[in-house]
Amino acid sequence: MAEILKFRKPSLKEKHQGKVLCRHNHHKWVVDKARQFDVKQGRLVTCYRCQRCGKERVSAH
Repeated sequence: MAEILKFRKPSLKEKHQGKVLCRHNHHKWVVDKARQFDVKQGRLVTCYRCQRCGKERVSAH
């Protein structure tokens, strides 16, 4: 049998799920292990990425 596709438009509730907290600066920060070394400064940095909205934050050690 063929796959059934949904053609309905996502509701506003589904579209903006989890972004309300990020709008008020309550991000869910997770360490981004892909980038740990900053070439320009030549030192270790910790890159944080918000799980919900994708915003990045960097802290140098």
